[in-house]
Amino acid sequence: MSQDRRPSFTRHHSQDMRTTATTGGVEHAVRVDLDGLVSQVPKGPDRDAFSKEMDDFYRLFTRYLHEKKHSKPLDWEKVRGPKPEDVIAYEDLKATHLKGVTPLLNKLAVLKLNGGLGTTMGCVGPKSAIEVRDGQTFLDLTVQQIEYLNQISDANVPLILMNSFNTDEDTKKIVQKYSGHNVNICTFNQSRYPRFKTDSNLPLAHSPVNRPGFWYPPGHGDLYESFANSGLLDELIKNGKEWVFISNVDNLGATVDPAILQHMADTGAEFVMEVTDKTKADIKGGTIIDYDGQVRLLEIAQVPKAHVDDFKRVKKFKIFNTNNLWISLKAIKRLVESQKFDLDLIVNHKTTDDGTAVIQLETAVGAAIKHFSGSHGVNVPRSRFLPVKSTSDLFLVTSDLYLLENGQLLMNPKRTFKTVPVVKLGDHFKKVNDYLARFKTPPQILELDHLTVTGDVCFSSDVTLEGTVIIVANYGAHIDIPRGAILNDKVVSGDLRLLDH
Repeated sequence: MSQDRRPSFTRHHSQDMRTTATTGGVEHAVRVDLDGLVSQVPKGPDRDAFSKEMDDFYRLFTRYLHEKKHSKPLDWEKVRGPKPEDVIAYEDLKATHLKGVTPLLNKLAVLKLNGGLGTTMGCVGPKSAIEVRDGQTFLDLTVQQIEYLNQISDANVPLILMNSFNTDEDTKKIVQKYSGHNVNICTFNQSRYPRFKTDSNLPLAHSPVNRPGFWYPPGHGDLYESFANSGLLDELIKNGKEWVFISNVDNLGATVDPAILQHMADTGAEFVMEVTDKTKADIKGGTIIDYDGQVRLLEIAQVPKAHVDDFKRVKKFKIFNTNNLWISLKAIKRLVESQKFDLDLIVNHKTTDDGTAVIQLETAVGAAIKHFSGSHGVNVPRSRFLPVKSTSDLFLVTSDLYLLENGQLLMNPKRTFKTVPVVKLGDHFKKVNDYLARFKTPPQILELDHLTVTGDVCFSSDVTLEGTVIIVANYGAHIDIPRGAILNDKVVSGDLRLLDH
Protein backbone atom coordinates (compact mmCIF):
# COMPACT_ATOMS: atom_id res chain seq x y z
CA MET A 1 0.00 0.00 0.00
CA SER A 2 1.47 3.32 -0.99
CA GLN A 3 2.33 5.75 1.76
CA ASP A 4 0.05 8.56 0.59
CA ARG A 5 -3.03 6.34 1.01
CA ARG A 6 -2.54 5.83 4.71
CA PRO A 7 -5.31 7.41 6.77
CA SER A 8 -4.69 10.51 8.81
CA PHE A 9 -4.57 9.97 12.56
CA THR A 10 -6.97 12.28 14.39
CA ARG A 11 -8.23 11.71 17.90
CA HIS A 12 -11.68 13.19 18.57
CA HIS A 13 -12.02 11.52 21.94
CA SER A 14 -8.65 12.07 23.60
CA GLN A 15 -10.15 12.91 26.99
CA ASP A 16 -12.16 9.67 26.99
CA MET A 17 -9.04 7.73 26.04
CA ARG A 18 -6.99 9.25 28.83
CA THR A 19 -9.71 8.40 31.34
CA THR A 20 -10.01 4.87 30.01
CA ALA A 21 -6.26 4.39 30.12
CA THR A 22 -6.12 5.28 33.80
CA THR A 23 -8.90 2.79 34.63
CA GLY A 24 -7.29 -0.19 32.99
CA GLY A 25 -8.91 -0.04 29.56
CA VAL A 26 -5.72 0.54 27.57
CA GLU A 27 -6.26 -2.46 25.33
CA HIS A 28 -9.75 -1.31 24.42
CA ALA A 29 -8.60 2.28 23.86
CA VAL A 30 -5.85 1.20 21.49
CA ARG A 31 -8.19 -1.16 19.65
CA VAL A 32 -10.62 1.73 19.09
CA ASP A 33 -7.80 3.91 17.75
CA LEU A 34 -6.57 1.22 15.37
CA ASP A 35 -10.08 0.49 14.11
CA GLY A 36 -10.52 4.22 13.51
CA LEU A 37 -7.42 4.27 11.38
CA VAL A 38 -8.56 1.28 9.36
CA SER A 39 -12.03 2.73 8.79
CA GLN A 40 -10.55 5.74 7.01
CA VAL A 41 -9.11 3.59 4.23
CA PRO A 42 -11.48 2.95 1.29
CA LYS A 43 -12.82 -0.62 1.18
CA GLY A 44 -10.71 -2.94 -0.90
CA PRO A 45 -7.32 -4.69 -0.86
CA ASP A 46 -5.57 -1.68 0.70
CA ARG A 47 -7.91 -1.65 3.68
CA ASP A 48 -7.64 -5.42 4.10
CA ALA A 49 -3.83 -5.25 4.10
CA PHE A 50 -3.75 -2.32 6.52
CA SER A 51 -6.28 -4.00 8.82
CA LYS A 52 -4.13 -7.13 8.98
CA GLU A 53 -1.08 -5.02 9.79
CA MET A 54 -2.87 -3.25 12.63
CA ASP A 55 -4.12 -6.62 13.95
CA ASP A 56 -0.52 -7.84 14.06
CA PHE A 57 0.50 -4.71 15.96
CA TYR A 58 -2.37 -5.09 18.39
CA ARG A 59 -1.39 -8.68 19.14
CA LEU A 60 2.19 -7.53 19.81
CA PHE A 61 0.97 -4.62 21.95
CA THR A 62 -1.30 -6.76 24.14
CA ARG A 63 1.58 -9.20 24.63
CA TYR A 64 3.68 -6.28 25.83
CA LEU A 65 1.04 -5.21 28.37
CA HIS A 66 0.64 -8.76 29.65
CA GLU A 67 4.36 -9.49 29.88
CA LYS A 68 4.98 -6.17 31.58
CA LYS A 69 2.71 -7.29 34.41
CA HIS A 70 3.14 -11.04 34.54
CA SER A 71 6.29 -12.25 32.80
CA LYS A 72 9.25 -13.41 34.80
CA PRO A 73 12.78 -12.21 33.98
CA LEU A 74 15.25 -14.57 32.42
CA ASP A 75 16.47 -17.11 34.97
CA TRP A 76 20.23 -16.92 34.55
CA GLU A 77 20.69 -20.21 36.37
CA LYS A 78 18.90 -21.98 33.52
CA VAL A 79 21.12 -20.46 30.83
CA ARG A 80 23.50 -23.05 29.43
CA GLY A 81 25.80 -23.19 26.48
CA PRO A 82 24.37 -24.97 23.43
CA LYS A 83 24.27 -28.76 23.41
CA PRO A 84 26.65 -30.41 20.89
CA GLU A 85 23.79 -31.18 18.51
CA ASP A 86 22.59 -27.56 18.67
CA VAL A 87 25.67 -26.19 16.88
CA ILE A 88 27.57 -28.25 14.34
CA ALA A 89 30.87 -27.43 12.64
CA TYR A 90 30.84 -26.22 9.06
CA GLU A 91 33.75 -28.57 8.35
CA ASP A 92 31.45 -31.52 9.12
CA LEU A 93 29.09 -30.63 6.26
CA LYS A 94 29.29 -32.47 2.97
CA ALA A 95 31.57 -30.52 0.61
CA THR A 96 29.79 -29.72 -2.64
CA HIS A 97 29.75 -27.28 -5.55
CA LEU A 98 27.06 -24.99 -6.87
CA LYS A 99 26.75 -27.02 -10.07
CA GLY A 100 26.08 -30.11 -7.97
CA VAL A 101 23.01 -28.70 -6.22
CA THR A 102 21.10 -27.16 -9.15
CA PRO A 103 17.86 -29.04 -8.32
CA LEU A 104 18.05 -27.69 -4.77
CA LEU A 105 18.90 -24.16 -5.93
CA ASN A 106 15.73 -24.17 -8.00
CA LYS A 107 13.86 -24.62 -4.71
CA LEU A 108 15.66 -21.67 -3.04
CA ALA A 109 14.93 -17.95 -2.75
CA VAL A 110 17.36 -15.34 -1.40
CA LEU A 111 15.94 -12.61 0.83
CA LYS A 112 17.88 -9.52 1.87
CA LEU A 113 16.82 -7.36 4.82
CA ASN A 114 16.81 -3.92 3.18
CA GLY A 115 14.93 -1.73 5.62
CA GLY A 116 17.82 0.31 7.01
CA LEU A 117 18.99 3.81 6.18
CA GLY A 118 22.60 4.96 6.05
CA THR A 119 22.03 7.73 8.58
CA THR A 120 24.59 6.46 11.12
CA MET A 121 27.24 6.80 8.42
CA GLY A 122 26.00 10.22 7.34
CA CYS A 123 24.23 9.03 4.19
CA VAL A 124 20.76 9.77 2.87
CA GLY A 125 18.53 6.98 1.55
CA PRO A 126 18.75 3.20 1.73
CA LYS A 127 21.96 1.82 3.20
CA SER A 128 22.08 -0.65 0.32
CA ALA A 129 22.76 2.29 -2.03
CA ILE A 130 26.06 3.23 -0.32
CA GLU A 131 29.10 2.68 -2.53
CA VAL A 132 31.36 0.15 -0.83
CA ARG A 133 33.76 -1.19 -3.44
CA ASP A 134 34.99 0.06 -6.83
CA GLY A 135 32.04 2.46 -7.15
CA GLN A 136 29.53 -0.34 -6.55
CA THR A 137 26.84 -0.44 -3.88
CA PHE A 138 25.68 -3.23 -1.57
CA LEU A 139 22.77 -3.82 -3.94
CA ASP A 140 25.02 -3.90 -7.01
CA LEU A 141 27.20 -6.57 -5.42
CA THR A 142 24.19 -8.58 -4.24
CA VAL A 143 22.72 -8.65 -7.75
CA GLN A 144 26.10 -9.71 -9.15
CA GLN A 145 26.24 -12.57 -6.66
CA ILE A 146 22.79 -13.90 -7.61
CA GLU A 147 23.39 -13.41 -11.31
CA TYR A 148 26.64 -15.39 -11.13
CA LEU A 149 24.92 -18.07 -9.04
CA ASN A 150 22.19 -18.50 -11.66
CA GLN A 151 24.66 -18.52 -14.54
CA ILE A 152 27.09 -21.08 -13.12
CA SER A 153 24.38 -23.45 -11.83
CA ASP A 154 21.78 -22.92 -14.57
CA ALA A 155 19.26 -22.34 -11.78
CA ASN A 156 16.62 -19.67 -11.20
CA VAL A 157 17.14 -18.24 -7.73
CA PRO A 158 15.04 -15.08 -7.19
CA LEU A 159 16.22 -12.12 -5.11
CA ILE A 160 13.71 -10.69 -2.66
CA LEU A 161 14.19 -7.39 -0.87
CA MET A 162 12.32 -6.68 2.35
CA ASN A 163 12.11 -2.90 2.39
CA SER A 164 10.75 -0.55 5.03
CA PHE A 165 8.63 2.52 4.35
CA ASN A 166 11.91 4.42 4.69
CA THR A 167 13.63 2.59 1.83
CA ASP A 168 10.86 1.29 -0.43
CA GLU A 169 10.44 4.20 -2.85
CA ASP A 170 14.16 4.71 -3.47
CA THR A 171 14.84 0.98 -3.74
CA LYS A 172 12.15 0.46 -6.38
CA LYS A 173 13.78 3.18 -8.49
CA ILE A 174 17.23 1.66 -8.06
CA VAL A 175 16.26 -1.91 -9.02
CA GLN A 176 14.99 -0.75 -12.40
CA LYS A 177 18.60 -0.62 -13.65
CA TYR A 178 18.90 -4.39 -13.19
CA SER A 179 16.09 -5.19 -15.64
CA GLY A 180 18.50 -6.77 -18.14
CA HIS A 181 20.22 -8.98 -15.59
CA ASN A 182 19.68 -12.70 -15.07
CA VAL A 183 17.98 -12.08 -11.73
CA ASN A 184 14.30 -12.01 -10.88
CA ILE A 185 13.96 -9.24 -8.27
CA CYS A 186 10.83 -8.64 -6.21
CA THR A 187 10.19 -6.51 -3.15
CA PHE A 188 7.76 -6.26 -0.28
CA ASN A 189 7.43 -3.92 2.67
CA GLN A 190 7.76 -4.82 6.29
CA SER A 191 5.07 -3.45 8.57
CA ARG A 192 4.59 0.10 9.80
CA TYR A 193 3.61 0.19 13.44
CA PRO A 194 2.63 3.23 15.53
CA ARG A 195 4.84 4.35 18.38
CA PHE A 196 3.00 4.84 21.67
CA LYS A 197 3.58 7.08 24.66
CA THR A 198 5.57 5.72 27.56
CA ASP A 199 3.34 7.29 30.19
CA SER A 200 -0.12 6.39 28.84
CA ASN A 201 0.57 3.39 26.58
CA LEU A 202 -1.54 5.11 23.91
CA PRO A 203 -0.47 5.93 20.34
CA LEU A 204 0.79 9.47 19.77
CA ALA A 205 -2.23 11.78 19.83
CA HIS A 206 -3.32 14.16 17.04
CA SER A 207 -0.58 12.89 14.72
CA PRO A 208 -1.07 12.68 10.96
CA VAL A 209 0.27 9.44 9.59
CA ASN A 210 2.93 11.12 7.49
CA ARG A 211 4.38 12.95 10.47
CA PRO A 212 8.03 11.89 10.95
CA GLY A 213 8.48 9.85 14.07
CA PHE A 214 4.94 8.51 14.34
CA TRP A 215 5.47 5.23 12.46
CA TYR A 216 8.41 2.87 12.73
CA PRO A 217 9.52 -0.43 11.14
CA PRO A 218 9.30 -3.03 13.95
CA GLY A 219 12.61 -4.82 13.51
CA HIS A 220 13.46 -7.68 11.16
CA GLY A 221 11.49 -10.15 13.30
CA ASP A 222 8.45 -8.71 11.52
CA LEU A 223 9.63 -10.55 8.40
CA TYR A 224 7.47 -13.61 8.98
CA GLU A 225 4.13 -11.80 9.18
CA SER A 226 4.88 -9.20 6.51
CA PHE A 227 6.26 -11.87 4.16
CA ALA A 228 3.02 -13.82 4.51
CA ASN A 229 0.82 -10.71 4.29
CA SER A 230 2.51 -9.63 1.04
CA GLY A 231 1.39 -12.77 -0.77
CA LEU A 232 4.98 -13.53 -1.80
CA LEU A 233 5.30 -16.43 0.62
CA ASP A 234 2.33 -18.26 -0.94
CA GLU A 235 3.55 -17.41 -4.43
CA LEU A 236 7.00 -18.88 -3.79
CA ILE A 237 5.55 -22.08 -2.33
CA LYS A 238 3.18 -22.37 -5.31
CA ASN A 239 6.18 -22.05 -7.64
CA GLY A 240 7.99 -24.94 -5.97
CA LYS A 241 10.31 -23.02 -3.67
CA GLU A 242 11.05 -24.77 -0.37
CA TRP A 243 13.69 -22.67 1.41
CA VAL A 244 14.67 -19.06 1.84
CA PHE A 245 18.16 -17.82 2.68
CA ILE A 246 17.90 -14.60 4.71
CA SER A 247 20.68 -12.14 5.51
CA ASN A 248 21.37 -8.45 6.05
CA VAL A 249 21.96 -6.56 2.83
CA ASP A 250 25.12 -5.00 4.29
CA ASN A 251 26.74 -8.39 5.02
CA LEU A 252 28.97 -8.88 1.99
CA GLY A 253 29.98 -12.37 3.13
CA ALA A 254 26.44 -13.77 3.06
CA THR A 255 26.44 -15.67 -0.23
CA VAL A 256 24.52 -18.83 -1.11
CA ASP A 257 26.50 -21.78 0.25
CA PRO A 258 25.83 -25.13 -1.47
CA ALA A 259 27.05 -27.16 1.52
CA ILE A 260 24.53 -25.56 3.89
CA LEU A 261 21.75 -25.88 1.32
CA GLN A 262 22.54 -29.59 0.91
CA HIS A 263 22.57 -29.90 4.71
CA MET A 264 19.06 -28.41 4.88
CA ALA A 265 17.82 -30.96 2.38
CA ASP A 266 19.57 -33.92 4.01
CA THR A 267 18.51 -33.20 7.59
CA GLY A 268 15.01 -31.82 7.04
CA ALA A 269 15.76 -29.03 9.50
CA GLU A 270 13.27 -26.18 9.28
CA PHE A 271 15.69 -23.53 10.57
CA VAL A 272 19.48 -23.23 10.43
CA MET A 273 21.31 -20.22 11.89
CA GLU A 274 24.85 -19.44 10.80
CA VAL A 275 27.00 -18.58 13.78
CA THR A 276 30.71 -17.86 13.95
CA ASP A 277 33.40 -17.64 16.59
CA LYS A 278 33.14 -14.59 18.81
CA THR A 279 36.01 -12.13 19.16
CA LYS A 280 36.34 -9.13 21.44
CA ALA A 281 34.75 -7.06 18.66
CA ASP A 282 31.57 -9.18 18.84
CA ILE A 283 30.80 -9.14 22.55
CA LYS A 284 27.28 -7.74 22.07
CA GLY A 285 26.17 -10.24 19.45
CA GLY A 286 23.31 -12.64 20.19
CA THR A 287 24.23 -16.26 20.86
CA ILE A 288 22.61 -19.71 20.81
CA ILE A 289 21.93 -21.15 24.25
CA ASP A 290 20.15 -24.06 25.86
CA TYR A 291 17.35 -22.81 28.11
CA ASP A 292 15.33 -25.44 29.95
CA GLY A 293 16.27 -27.97 27.29
CA GLN A 294 15.19 -25.73 24.40
CA VAL A 295 17.47 -24.11 21.83
CA ARG A 296 17.10 -20.33 21.94
CA LEU A 297 18.74 -17.12 20.81
CA LEU A 298 19.91 -14.94 23.68
CA GLU A 299 20.34 -11.23 22.95
CA ILE A 300 22.21 -8.84 25.22
CA ALA A 301 18.97 -6.87 25.81
CA GLN A 302 17.50 -9.95 27.53
CA VAL A 303 20.43 -10.45 29.91
CA PRO A 304 19.94 -9.29 33.52
CA LYS A 305 22.23 -6.34 34.26
CA ALA A 306 24.14 -8.32 36.87
CA HIS A 307 25.19 -10.85 34.22
CA VAL A 308 25.99 -8.62 31.25
CA ASP A 309 29.73 -9.02 31.83
CA ASP A 310 29.28 -12.81 31.81
CA PHE A 311 27.45 -12.54 28.50
CA LYS A 312 30.26 -10.50 26.96
CA ARG A 313 33.01 -12.92 27.95
CA VAL A 314 34.37 -14.75 24.94
CA LYS A 315 35.30 -17.82 26.98
CA LYS A 316 31.74 -18.55 28.15
CA PHE A 317 29.76 -17.69 25.03
CA LYS A 318 32.06 -18.56 22.17
CA ILE A 319 29.81 -17.96 19.18
CA PHE A 320 27.40 -15.30 17.94
CA ASN A 321 24.59 -15.03 15.43
CA THR A 322 25.56 -13.70 11.97
CA ASN A 323 21.87 -13.25 11.04
CA ASN A 324 22.41 -15.54 8.04
CA LEU A 325 19.37 -17.83 8.27
CA TRP A 326 18.11 -20.77 6.22
CA ILE A 327 14.41 -21.44 6.77
CA SER A 328 11.68 -23.69 5.39
CA LEU A 329 9.01 -21.65 3.60
CA LYS A 330 6.22 -24.09 4.46
CA ALA A 331 7.23 -23.94 8.12
CA ILE A 332 7.00 -20.14 8.07
CA LYS A 333 3.49 -20.39 6.61
CA ARG A 334 2.43 -22.96 9.22
CA LEU A 335 3.68 -20.93 12.16
CA VAL A 336 2.30 -17.60 10.95
CA GLU A 337 -1.14 -19.13 10.39
CA SER A 338 -1.08 -20.64 13.89
CA GLN A 339 -0.76 -17.13 15.40
CA LYS A 340 1.44 -18.64 18.11
CA PHE A 341 4.59 -17.23 16.58
CA ASP A 342 5.56 -15.18 19.62
CA LEU A 343 9.09 -13.81 19.30
CA ASP A 344 10.88 -12.32 22.29
CA LEU A 345 9.90 -8.66 22.61
CA ILE A 346 12.48 -5.91 22.35
CA VAL A 347 11.17 -2.78 24.08
CA ASN A 348 12.94 0.16 22.48
CA HIS A 349 12.64 3.50 24.27
CA LYS A 350 12.85 6.58 22.05
CA THR A 351 12.30 10.32 22.30
CA THR A 352 10.53 12.27 19.55
CA ASP A 353 11.75 15.61 18.24
CA ASP A 354 9.38 17.43 20.57
CA GLY A 355 10.71 15.54 23.60
CA THR A 356 7.90 13.01 24.01
CA ALA A 357 9.00 9.69 25.50
CA VAL A 358 7.73 6.86 23.31
CA ILE A 359 8.09 3.10 22.97
CA GLN A 360 8.45 1.03 19.85
CA LEU A 361 8.06 -2.73 20.08
CA GLU A 362 10.46 -4.76 17.97
CA THR A 363 11.43 -8.39 17.41
CA ALA A 364 14.49 -10.13 15.94
CA VAL A 365 14.21 -12.61 13.08
CA GLY A 366 16.65 -15.06 14.71
CA ALA A 367 14.55 -15.34 17.87
CA ALA A 368 12.23 -17.62 15.93
CA ILE A 369 14.77 -20.45 16.25
CA LYS A 370 12.81 -21.86 19.20
CA HIS A 371 9.64 -22.31 17.13
CA PHE A 372 10.96 -24.43 14.25
CA SER A 373 11.52 -28.17 14.14
CA GLY A 374 15.12 -29.36 14.06
CA SER A 375 16.52 -25.87 14.61
CA HIS A 376 20.26 -25.63 15.09
CA GLY A 377 23.31 -23.57 14.28
CA VAL A 378 26.20 -24.13 11.90
CA ASN A 379 29.52 -22.63 12.98
CA VAL A 380 30.73 -21.07 9.73
CA PRO A 381 34.05 -19.40 8.79
CA ARG A 382 34.37 -15.74 9.66
CA SER A 383 34.47 -14.95 5.93
CA ARG A 384 30.69 -15.37 5.86
CA PHE A 385 30.28 -12.40 8.19
CA LEU A 386 31.48 -9.16 6.59
CA PRO A 387 29.00 -6.49 7.71
CA VAL A 388 29.51 -2.79 7.12
CA LYS A 389 28.02 -1.02 10.14
CA SER A 390 30.55 1.80 10.32
CA THR A 391 33.34 3.46 8.39
CA SER A 392 35.78 1.22 10.28
CA ASP A 393 34.11 -1.73 8.53
CA LEU A 394 34.12 0.22 5.26
CA PHE A 395 37.88 0.70 5.67
CA LEU A 396 38.35 -3.08 5.69
CA VAL A 397 36.15 -4.02 2.73
CA THR A 398 37.63 -1.33 0.46
CA SER A 399 41.22 -2.34 1.24
CA ASP A 400 43.61 -4.83 -0.37
CA LEU A 401 42.62 -7.27 2.38
CA TYR A 402 39.90 -8.51 0.03
CA LEU A 403 39.57 -9.34 -3.65
CA LEU A 404 36.27 -8.85 -5.47
CA GLU A 405 35.02 -11.71 -7.65
CA ASN A 406 31.48 -11.93 -9.07
CA GLY A 407 30.13 -9.65 -6.37
CA GLN A 408 31.79 -11.64 -3.56
CA LEU A 409 34.62 -10.45 -1.34
CA LEU A 410 37.34 -13.05 -0.84
CA MET A 411 40.23 -12.79 1.61
CA ASN A 412 43.44 -11.89 -0.25
CA PRO A 413 45.61 -15.05 -0.32
CA LYS A 414 48.68 -12.84 0.21
CA ARG A 415 47.60 -12.13 3.80
CA THR A 416 49.65 -14.25 6.19
CA PHE A 417 46.98 -14.56 8.86
CA LYS A 418 43.34 -15.18 7.93
CA THR A 419 41.98 -13.15 10.81
CA VAL A 420 40.62 -9.65 10.19
CA PRO A 421 42.48 -6.67 11.72
CA VAL A 422 40.82 -4.70 14.51
CA VAL A 423 40.15 -1.19 13.18
CA LYS A 424 38.90 1.71 15.28
CA LEU A 425 38.42 5.03 13.51
CA GLY A 426 37.46 8.06 15.61
CA ASP A 427 34.67 10.60 15.29
CA HIS A 428 36.47 12.56 12.55
CA PHE A 429 35.91 9.52 10.30
CA LYS A 430 32.35 8.69 11.37
CA LYS A 431 30.52 10.05 8.32
CA VAL A 432 31.25 8.54 4.91
CA ASN A 433 32.05 11.88 3.27
CA ASP A 434 34.50 12.79 6.04
CA TYR A 435 36.02 9.33 5.84
CA LEU A 436 36.55 9.56 2.08
CA ALA A 437 38.09 13.02 2.40
CA ARG A 438 40.74 11.70 4.82
CA PHE A 439 42.03 8.87 2.62
CA LYS A 440 43.57 9.80 -0.74
CA THR A 441 43.61 6.07 -1.52
CA PRO A 442 42.88 3.06 0.72
CA PRO A 443 46.04 2.10 2.68
CA GLN A 444 47.69 -1.27 2.13
CA ILE A 445 46.93 -3.40 5.19
CA LEU A 446 47.86 -7.00 4.33
CA GLU A 447 50.14 -7.17 7.39
CA LEU A 448 47.99 -5.04 9.71
CA ASP A 449 46.86 -6.42 13.09
CA HIS A 450 45.38 -3.38 14.82
CA LEU A 451 44.68 0.23 13.84
CA THR A 452 43.39 3.04 16.05
CA VAL A 453 43.04 6.56 14.66
CA THR A 454 41.60 9.48 16.61
CA GLY A 455 41.57 13.20 15.97
CA ASP A 456 42.24 15.23 12.84
CA VAL A 457 44.30 12.81 10.75
CA CYS A 458 44.64 12.58 6.95
CA PHE A 459 46.27 9.84 4.86
CA SER A 460 47.93 10.47 1.51
CA SER A 461 48.24 7.83 -1.22
CA ASP A 462 50.18 4.56 -1.12
CA VAL A 463 50.36 4.35 2.69
CA THR A 464 51.23 0.95 4.20
CA LEU A 465 50.11 -0.03 7.70
CA GLU A 466 51.62 -3.08 9.41
CA GLY A 467 51.42 -4.66 12.87
CA THR A 468 49.86 -2.39 15.47
CA VAL A 469 49.48 1.26 14.48
CA ILE A 470 48.06 3.94 16.76
CA ILE A 471 47.67 7.53 15.51
CA VAL A 472 46.37 10.19 17.88
CA ALA A 473 46.04 13.85 16.93
CA ASN A 474 45.53 15.86 20.09
CA TYR A 475 42.73 18.39 20.39
CA GLY A 476 43.40 21.28 18.03
CA ALA A 477 46.26 19.40 16.38
CA HIS A 478 46.55 17.86 12.90
CA ILE A 479 48.53 14.91 11.53
CA ASP A 480 49.23 14.22 7.87
CA ILE A 481 50.48 10.78 6.87
CA PRO A 482 52.46 11.47 3.68
CA ARG A 483 52.51 9.57 0.40
CA GLY A 484 54.33 6.28 0.52
CA ALA A 485 54.68 6.18 4.31
CA ILE A 486 55.19 2.77 5.93
CA LEU A 487 54.03 2.53 9.53
CA ASN A 488 55.07 -0.71 11.22
CA ASP A 489 54.21 -1.07 14.93
CA LYS A 490 54.14 2.71 15.33
CA VAL A 491 52.52 5.09 17.77
CA VAL A 492 52.11 8.58 16.32
CA SER A 493 50.77 11.48 18.36
CA GLY A 494 50.91 15.25 18.62
CA ASP A 495 50.77 17.75 15.76
CA LEU A 496 53.09 16.80 12.92
CA ARG A 497 53.73 15.64 9.39
CA LEU A 498 55.70 12.46 8.80
CA LEU A 499 58.56 12.59 6.32
CA ASP A 500 58.39 10.41 3.20
CA HIS A 501 60.24 7.11 3.50
